[in-house]
Amino acid sequence: MKFLDQVKIYLKSGNGGGGCVSFRREKFIEFGGPDGGNGGKGGDIIFKAVSGLNTLIDYRYQQHFKAEQGHNGLGKNKTGRGGKDLILEVPVGTQILADDRKTVLADLEHDGQEICLLKGGIGGKGNAHYKSSTQQAPRRASPGTDGGELWVWLQLKLIADVGLIGLPNAGKSTFLRSVTSAKPKVADYPFTTLHPQLGVVRVGYDEFIMADIPGLIEGAHIGVGLGTRFLGHVERCHLLLHLVSGTNEDVVAAYTTVRKEIKAYAAGLEKKEEVIALNKCDLLTQEEIMDKMMQLSEYSGMKVLPVSAKTHKGTDAILKLLLEKLKKPKENGEE
Repeated sequence: MKFLDQVKIYLKSGNGGGGCVSFRREKFIEFGGPDGGNGGKGGDIIFKAVSGLNTLIDYRYQQHFKAEQGHNGLGKNKTGRGGKDLILEVPVGTQILADDRKTVLADLEHDGQEICLLKGGIGGKGNAHYKSSTQQAPRRASPGTDGGELWVWLQLKLIADVGLIGLPNAGKSTFLRSVTSAKPKVADYPFTTLHPQLGVVRVGYDEFIMADIPGLIEGAHIGVGLGTRFLGHVERCHLLLHLVSGTNEDVVAAYTTVRKEIKAYAAGLEKKEEVIALNKCDLLTQEEIMDKMMQLSEYSGMKVLPVSAKTHKGTDAILKLLLEKLKKPKENGEE
């Protein structure tokens, strides 16, 4: 399935049905009077978050969505049937933005969460509604009101427990393949990953979701490289795993480049808890590993873990540490 995290669609809720002009005419009933029914309500546009989806590809080829119109009223005081609501299913973590792409109309963060974005039109009144002591045979009825219409942007921000960040070719995709059953593309050139990948990590009887975020480079926050498009996915992660390739001559520079882009993007990303790992240690001598780990540790003030995603060496220790950190908020009763 192709990954798609942004799409523009047109929405139109149903118009209300028109009221009916009708008079009761039956044998032996001299004064039947008006019996025109009201029109039915138009269908609403409803968005529902569904956990089984992780892409907006369903909205790539059909971009116009209209709810059913309300049916007109009928004689014998029959109210028209209401139009069916149109329920659009989207992945958990989808934001609905106005046409300006800045105003957030809705944010669906929980499985099963629903929001009525556009109300259907109200049905018109039949002539029976206008009957009074001074107007006993009204010959007028009102039309239903129009439904709403709107162009909106759907923007998906994947909800994952751990987000993998780092420069291109830091080994993020290889790490994800080694600890989950996900199969992201792996190659020896930058920007191998062009869209986020999700995988489920199992540690004993526990499990958590890990997302491989496409590589960041200097200037990403202003659109360089893959730009800010995928930085939004990091917003939903509870914890960050920052992979630094041990093959970089200056590991501190590689680390600071990504940290600067995260800070420049804002949205509170720089405040998220982070675990740092020196990857590709299978290509380094023990002396080089210790030297680069010490450089990173002194600069960041944090413990740095060695790992080789290719040989799986050190992955168990990192996964256990990530799981411990993910469990802490839950034990303290925090969300």
